[in-house]
Amino acid sequence: MAFLLAGCLYSNVVAPLGTDLNKTTLGTKEGRASTQSVLWLVSWGDAGVAAAAKNGGLTTVNHMDVEIRNILFGLYTKETTIVYGD
Repeated sequence: MAFLLAGCLYSNVVAPLGTDLNKTTLGTKEGRASTQSVLWLVSWGDAGVAAAAKNGGLTTVNHMDVEIRNILFGLYTKETTIVYGD
């Protein structure tokens, strides 16, 4: 039964946004862009690839990850797109 509640209080997961990860070079720069939501009622931000690349000063994107943080069954959620490149 405990496995049903795993991660309900707090979770922070980072996962790749791609399937062809063999010999992928990340590059020298990293950019991040996020969206946030509270109480499933309001959300704000821009977690797009273009925003993340702009924030990191990237002109070429080689790889992307997503980071998702949830607190209290998703009452607060932050989703971040992380891009790597040059």
